[in-house]
Amino acid sequence: MSIEEKLAALGLALPDPPKPVGNYRPARRAGRLVFTAGQTARLNGVRRYVGKVGVEVDEAEAYLSARDAALNCLACVKWIIGDLERVKEIVKLTGFVNCVDGFTSQPAVLNGASDLLEKLYGERGHHARSAIGVNALPSNVSVELEMIVAVA
Repeated sequence: MSIEEKLAALGLALPDPPKPVGNYRPARRAGRLVFTAGQTARLNGVRRYVGKVGVEVDEAEAYLSARDAALNCLACVKWIIGDLERVKEIVKLTGFVNCVDGFTSQPAVLNGASDLLEKLYGERGHHARSAIGVNALPSNVSVELEMIVAVA
């Protein structure tokens, strides 16, 4: 089953790659690695799960925000390499969680992305990861992710 068929089986679909809102590229390839720019849960132009985790966004919604941000990262990877089947492994995921002081469940929030990647790629989807709590993110989004992917 292809990656996009696995997404469909999960009730998900790959969005269009997000258009940059500044002077940068959504992803860049360097040799056998693809680096994504920071991606959020803005799917096909619609922002979701906006606000600070612990106030406007609860932990369950933040988990979904991380999942949707991972979908955008994968859309950017596909934009660079043409086919998600060419992903050899997900190397690193860095996640930023816009949260209230005292919130310490950033790893649980980022599991929204990590769980999706494992479901899609199995062992190739297991990755190194950093989960960082921050005071604010652009447009008040709840989660922003960066991904490094090794490709064929």
